[in-house]
Amino acid sequence: MRKALGRGLEELLRKTGEQASAAFDPTSIRSILIASITPNRFQPRKNIDPEKLSELSQSIKEHGLAQPILVSFDQSNNSYELVAGERRLRACQLAGMTHINAIVKNPKDDKERLAIALIENIQRDDLNAIETAHAYKRLMKEFSVSQTSLCQFVGKSKSSISNTLRLLDLPDEIQNSVQFGRLTEGHARALLMVAEPLERDKLFRLALDRKLSVRDVESLAQQIEQGKKLRSKRSGQEPRRFEKSADVRALEKELEQSLGTRVEIRTAVDQKKGRIIVHFYSIQEFDKIMKRLIK
Repeated sequence: MRKALGRGLEELLRKTGEQASAAFDPTSIRSILIASITPNRFQPRKNIDPEKLSELSQSIKEHGLAQPILVSFDQSNNSYELVAGERRLRACQLAGMTHINAIVKNPKDDKERLAIALIENIQRDDLNAIETAHAYKRLMKEFSVSQTSLCQFVGKSKSSISNTLRLLDLPDEIQNSVQFGRLTEGHARALLMVAEPLERDKLFRLALDRKLSVRDVESLAQQIEQGKKLRSKRSGQEPRRFEKSADVRALEKELEQSLGTRVEIRTAVDQKKGRIIVHFYSIQEFDKIMKRLIK
């Protein structure tokens, strides 16, 4: 059964790759009312950079939508569900558009819907490194796809895919820093070189505080593995941050989804007081956040 499922997905991967690389047939594209499109239940993208979204929205205003989104039609309620293209859809909404160009494809089941969404985002390089790692993991676990097959369809080497999957071994705080662009994938891979969790954490915070380059982090990681110990912050300097509780991280994610931007909750050690930091990347984004807050 698992082998048959794997073969079925390999065929789907092949067809999706061919569709992505071929020019779209203009006759298959429809102009759809944006308000009639519901979110993808299996969206692999977890975070969208507000600044990049604003840039994409401005580009669409000036040059139009370069590639249509992918949707499926639900006859029961006469609406569409997004299959792939959430970033493009949000950018068009931000640009004030009421309609968007879309290709209608009806996956035969939820597994195929998930597979198409994952593959389309991976092939477009539309995900950050952590989201890509989760997408790889889901394809391999839920669809019995081997790393070898995955290499062929996404155009990556086996070592590249393995290294990306290893990013999921990092603590949540480091993964979040990659997702929100505070660190690059290269920084994260360099941190993986440090086996001892405490020393890795010190190097992680040093990289953030001093805005170290990837090469600098790699060099320090090699020194740590050779026996070097990094100094902890001394008194009078910023105190070392403690690990956030699961409840605080869950609240951060809930606020980020509600406001559409990065949110940090920083509490005292007893968690009885603290502050909420809401990030914005343009005046337009600030206005949008304020409107959501005062609703």
